[in-house]
Amino acid sequence: MAGKVDERRRFHIRFQATEEDIDELGHVNNAVWVTWIQDVSVAHWLTAARPRDADTYVAMVLRHEVDYRGNIRAGEETFAITWVEGKPRGARYARCVEFKDSNGQTLVAALSQWVLIEKATGKLVRVPAEVAAPFLYETRRKEENE
Repeated sequence: MAGKVDERRRFHIRFQATEEDIDELGHVNNAVWVTWIQDVSVAHWLTAARPRDADTYVAMVLRHEVDYRGNIRAGEETFAITWVEGKPRGARYARCVEFKDSNGQTLVAALSQWVLIEKATGKLVRVPAEVAAPFLYETRRKEENE
């Protein structure tokens, strides 16, 4: 998935609804939105993480809170933005995802709790500061002031 990280360390990517994404009401099924939350979150990790961190760790979702405010139909696009909200606490961190329509209106907003897992052991690990740094806007501002 091709996307980009902006100056605030948020990740942006576009999704287009296909016929397979549509439910009996004629718009994107709620389960598809949750899949897209996962997809944009993983794409952000793979784009922004240092290669050695992506090789060493994997993130797993613990919880999604999703607010459905609008929808799109087959052939229409939505623009996803995701970012890590605040500093990690132990192995856990919060991630926000918003999907917007072409007018900038929020269609779906999610707050998810994720944990970092060491691939070699399959165990939770405290998020090291250097692993979190590429995702935290506060870290970037601090680096610029030094």
